[in-house]
Amino acid sequence: MSYKYSYILMNGTVIDPANQRNGVMDIAVADNKIANIAKEIDPTLAMDCFDATGKFILPGIIDLHVHASAWLGGKFGHKMMALAGITTALDMSGPIDSVLDIARDYGVGLNVACLQYVRPGHTVKGTNPGKSQLMDLLQDSLKKGACGLKILGGHYPLSPEATARTIEVAYQNNAYLAFHAGSLETKSNIEGFHEATALIRDFPVHLAHINSYCRGAVRPYTVETEEAIETLKQHPNICSESYLSPVNGTSAKCALGIPESQVTMTCLEIGGFHATEQGLEEAIMSCWAQINIESGGQIILATGKKAVEWWRQHDTDTTVSFKVNPEIPKLRLASAKRDSGNFVVDCISTDGGGIPRNVTVEMGLALVKLQVLRMDDFAIKTSMNPAKILGLKHKGHLGIGADADISVLDFETQKPVFSMANGEVVMWNGFVCGRGTRIITTPAGRKCVEAKGLRSSVIDPVETPLCRRVQ
Repeated sequence: MSYKYSYILMNGTVIDPANQRNGVMDIAVADNKIANIAKEIDPTLAMDCFDATGKFILPGIIDLHVHASAWLGGKFGHKMMALAGITTALDMSGPIDSVLDIARDYGVGLNVACLQYVRPGHTVKGTNPGKSQLMDLLQDSLKKGACGLKILGGHYPLSPEATARTIEVAYQNNAYLAFHAGSLETKSNIEGFHEATALIRDFPVHLAHINSYCRGAVRPYTVETEEAIETLKQHPNICSESYLSPVNGTSAKCALGIPESQVTMTCLEIGGFHATEQGLEEAIMSCWAQINIESGGQIILATGKKAVEWWRQHDTDTTVSFKVNPEIPKLRLASAKRDSGNFVVDCISTDGGGIPRNVTVEMGLALVKLQVLRMDDFAIKTSMNPAKILGLKHKGHLGIGADADISVLDFETQKPVFSMANGEVVMWNGFVCGRGTRIITTPAGRKCVEAKGLRSSVIDPVETPLCRRVQ
């Protein structure tokens, strides 16, 4: 028997702000696209049907800040994202080779894009790389499949001059540029944020996790939060996201007796520990620092002797998390709006992936229950806006002909119960059943991505500019 549709999702409340849909409807999928949306679609026309009664059907969740490489995140990142209802993600550091390898070997059906890190001693020689070195890094990264670069200023800072050069080089080459605020002259705090906005000037840049700069390190966190909001209002060229988890994530790698990451050192000092390798071990034993370890096919947070042993067995080269994110800045940044009615911070992200803080659905729906956000707002910040920023014209909405990227959420339990990407089921009731990965890349990276045995989804940044804030 020949069927008209592959799947029908039945009786769910469809939330699709881009097409002004909000009501109980059926959605039919055919040829990996949204084929029909109606009050009632004949179920005999589909090869398979899913009952979404009492659930919300949203465009697939797009997380604009995750980590899924061997350096950060690890091999279980794709599975963890799928369990969190994510269908598309942007890896915000790379390295690109590792991101592609993990996507090939451990993919579960998601769409993934990647930015290559600009890191002294790794991808550039020192903290003040010149324009030619940065150009070489960018071109090599694009050929390998990345969409652009990420400045890790808060962790591994560049000079302010090199930071500005990196931003300009990316713009001149139509590449995506993300920036974790901080340089050799500032830290990952509100002062680093202000320096970042000055260095960005009028260029289109993705300024990462705004909540990370509003932890009260310089001034009371409520003051810092309002400063960040007002500054972003004055810089319409900057797109941004913030996350809702109470914990951060950073590198636990130490060299010569001290942590390599400036953020790790700062977090130790916040907890009253020395910013040294010994101080980090004491912080792990006292439960202030939580080491990310593999357990049961996922990554979990661990403390005490077990965590120290894992950290030492891996020569300290693991991820560590600290509970440093105050509640009020997260709520304020999630809900603040411009005079136009658009959000000041465009998206909700996780900074998660393989780091265990993929709580966008859990905590985002809590904000809806508290009436901080509406369900339409949630869909705008988790799908519609990030799709536009990534230049994904056929994602972020449920219009006829759009990619069949769908997340189905249980409002009462605040959990995702079903998701599909490109018309293929990724997760159903906590069981991850997708396979492979579709890599979002530019024309320069298509050959390398496909040579790795991965499917590609090519965005031409000349035709569809990347990293542009939703106006």
